[in-house]
Amino acid sequence: MIKRLFDVTLASIGLVVSAPLWLVIAAAIKIEDGGPVFFTQPRVGWGGRVFTAFKFRSMIPGADRRFGPVQAQKNDPRVTRIGRVLRATAMDELPQLYNIVRGDMSFVGPRPLAPGEVEVRGDGRLVSLDAIPGYGERHRVRPGLTGLTQVYADRDLARTYKFRLDRLYLKRASFWLDVKLILMSFWITGRGQWEIRGRKL
Repeated sequence: MIKRLFDVTLASIGLVVSAPLWLVIAAAIKIEDGGPVFFTQPRVGWGGRVFTAFKFRSMIPGADRRFGPVQAQKNDPRVTRIGRVLRATAMDELPQLYNIVRGDMSFVGPRPLAPGEVEVRGDGRLVSLDAIPGYGERHRVRPGLTGLTQVYADRDLARTYKFRLDRLYLKRASFWLDVKLILMSFWITGRGQWEIRGRKL
């Protein structure tokens, strides 16, 4: 209950404070390619329930239809110029504050993944994420805007290792760990380091 109250309070403040920034980001996205400002996608949340996640669009229009639900990679050709800035600062995820207020997400937790998302292995094999050990355990809590995996894991790290970090968070979850991860996330955002491979701090 304390975590939920904290989430709603912080997300509500964030929505109000960031409102002018939303206008700037929306204008920049429209000016670049004229496509939609927002990107919506089904994600798997608490208890395996599917919800609609909201983000500022950082990829070319129709990227999922053309390339499928695969993990973003370094120098991803699907990402727009404005999108690269948004991703480096995590500003593309500002609309997920609404998801937090609505109860779909928390500030801290495992990253929400798309239903049917796959991992491309080094040998070219496509592996469904729900076949990777630890996938189901992630749904014991609300997915998070940030978390242990988001802060510490290299974006290109195999999901097997990311899911291990998610399980570690489930074991050690506490209010103060959440506060620490949120503060660390603000630090990474301020430095524009979210797209840096390896340690961001």
